[in-house]
Amino acid sequence: MMEAVRAWLTSVVLVSVLLSAAQSLIPPGTVRKAAGFTGGLILLLVLLRPVLGADLEHLELDFDHYQAAVEERQEELADTQTEAMASIIAEQTEAYILDKAGELGLEVTVRVETRTEGNGIPVPWSAELTGSWSQALASALETELGIPAERQVWHEREAEN
Repeated sequence: MMEAVRAWLTSVVLVSVLLSAAQSLIPPGTVRKAAGFTGGLILLLVLLRPVLGADLEHLELDFDHYQAAVEERQEELADTQTEAMASIIAEQTEAYILDKAGELGLEVTVRVETRTEGNGIPVPWSAELTGSWSQALASALETELGIPAERQVWHEREAEN
């Protein structure tokens, strides 16, 4: 490959030098303009020789490999996006539960787990709460966030003296 490039560059340089010498030897006038035009066409042919001589019928491009790589990268990006979205939803849901508990006068800590449903969007799936159990908060989790009682785990906190 490098030898072919070297040969092409050598021919371009050689033709350029010869055309320059010929141009300087021809007297000014119409003949010089015609010779300049003809020399430009010759130089253009020398420049395009690799493209004109290419055997395009036997050229094979392996787009399947690139398509598979693109699809794999798209899947990775979609997974990363879903994970980021799940993290944000869990954080926002935890903040909402803490606000709701504060409104009810409760002091709890919470951890929310999300799951991705069939549409690819993560939703709050379960909640693990540490603190005093509250029927009002448990009902709010079920009605407002769609986390039923069977997916709510409550850990009673020991009273501090």
